[in-house]
Amino acid sequence: MRMSVAVVTSIILASVRFAVADEPPKPDAAKAQAPAKRKVGAVRAAVKPAFQYKSDGIEVPAATADEPKVEKFGPETIRSAVKYLNDGSLTWVREKSCVACHSTGVYLAERPVLASLLGPPAAEVRDQFVKSMPADVGKPEIRNGSKYYGASIQAVWRALGLATWDKYLTGKLSEPTDKALRQVVDCMADEGFIMTIAQVEIPYITTDFELTAQAARAMATAPGWLASVKDDTTLKRIDTMKNYLREHRPINDYERAVKLQLATYMPDLVSKAEREEAIAMLRKQQKADGGWSTRNMSDLMKWHVKMDQKVIDMIRGEPDAADPASDPYMTAFAIVLMREAGVPAEDPQIRKGIDWLKTNQRVTGRWWMKSLYRDTVHYSTYISTAVALRALALCGEIPNLTNEAKAD
Repeated sequence: MRMSVAVVTSIILASVRFAVADEPPKPDAAKAQAPAKRKVGAVRAAVKPAFQYKSDGIEVPAATADEPKVEKFGPETIRSAVKYLNDGSLTWVREKSCVACHSTGVYLAERPVLASLLGPPAAEVRDQFVKSMPADVGKPEIRNGSKYYGASIQAVWRALGLATWDKYLTGKLSEPTDKALRQVVDCMADEGFIMTIAQVEIPYITTDFELTAQAARAMATAPGWLASVKDDTTLKRIDTMKNYLREHRPINDYERAVKLQLATYMPDLVSKAEREEAIAMLRKQQKADGGWSTRNMSDLMKWHVKMDQKVIDMIRGEPDAADPASDPYMTAFAIVLMREAGVPAEDPQIRKGIDWLKTNQRVTGRWWMKSLYRDTVHYSTYISTAVALRALALCGEIPNLTNEAKAD
């Protein structure tokens, strides 16, 4: 079986095939369609735009480290966070055609879960997911002896977003979701994993293991989908995927965290010992200030099969390289994992993490996080904000704002 390894999380994806590079949306269609000239995984010169997201009627200022923190976390700052997520995804839908794992993919994977507290997410984003679905996943390439489908990442995030919408908005499986999930199955290599692209450095799609775990999440989330599958070919491929996920042995702490997340959706794939090991790891990894650091989740050279030297140099050159600071993505992710694993919200370590999140929100509503991969648009900030709201909600820190949402 082909072994996968985890990649630097919270670093921005670079791909010629998948248009989710750490750059602002481009309204110029001619430029957007121009052939990509950069090398996959190469670190580009820092070109800092004035806006992180910009479309007609939407202007989200660039994400920067010096943005002031909120004076006090509360309903108003939550509303600002919700607006930020909404504006970012609507911008992507209107200015781009792809399902972006760092914006629209995150939005539909995480935002519908909060519909009971914050009101429904933007239907325009779901509509784009449905409209963008191809007739099929195309023909595979052979990479390292296994099948790779160029449509795999978008297929997984489209399916997860539609499945999450069905579960939390309608409560029933839709035809587009069923089709999207079957395309995910079609993207699997014969060994049961879904191959991600080279030099992926962003949460959710880091390596084959995490991308496949997210595919399993989509299948388990879609109301009744797994039970509805009857054809032998699809059932066999799903079983092969489950075996791959069950037998995979994490090579760093981030993969252990993903394994714990997998236990939430398909508990039979993760042993009790693996769960306990992951929770113990998260407890040990918490920093003195209450947060967690993504960069502490692995030795630098174990994040990826092949690390780009420029990425290595950039990370090693960070001022806090010797002792990486807490960041909102890993802090929120750790809290979500522990809560979903049954750790009570009153747990002292979780409370310290929640306090860190509440004191580190920025005045725009987002949670700033530098994209270690390059100093440009910092879409890790968008991911961090979505996961932070999930963590806060799981700890009773998000009030019910649905009446306000309906009134708007």
